[in-house]
Amino acid sequence: MEEVRSAMEQQMDAMADLVQKLSGELRTGLQPAYENFIGFFHAIDWKEPWIMGLMAFHALFLLVTLLSRRRLNFHMFLFLFSCNFSTQNYFDPHGVFVSVLWSGPLLVIAMIILISTLFSLCYLIVKWKRAELRHRARLASSKQD
Repeated sequence: MEEVRSAMEQQMDAMADLVQKLSGELRTGLQPAYENFIGFFHAIDWKEPWIMGLMAFHALFLLVTLLSRRRLNFHMFLFLFSCNFSTQNYFDPHGVFVSVLWSGPLLVIAMIILISTLFSLCYLIVKWKRAELRHRARLASSKQD
C-alpha cells in the first residue's frame, strides 16, 4: 500500500511541475496579447444598451451552462438564439468585433465545459486506478496465503 501512495505522490509532483512550467510559458507568451486586449477594451463604448444586453446575455448563458452542464439537448436548443442592435458601426470587414464579443464568451463557456469534462475524466481515471490497485493487492495477498 505504501508503494501505491509513493507512486501517486510522484505522479502528483510530476503534474505540479508540468502545470508550473505551462504557467510560466503562458505568462511570458501572453503579454503582447494582453496589451492588445486592453487597447481594444478601451476603444469600446460599454454603455451602449445592446452591448450591455449582450454581456447580460453571456452572463445568463454562462449561468445556464453551469447549471445545466449534463443536459445535452438543452444546450443544443440554446445555440439557436441571437440578436443584433447598434447605435454605432462596430462591425469591421474582418469581423474582429463580432468575434470578440460573440465568439469570445462562447469560447470561454466551451473551455469551462471542456475543463469540467477533463476533471470528471480525471476523477474516473483515479477511481479506476484505485480499484485496479485494490484488485492487484487482493491478488497478491491471496497468492501469499
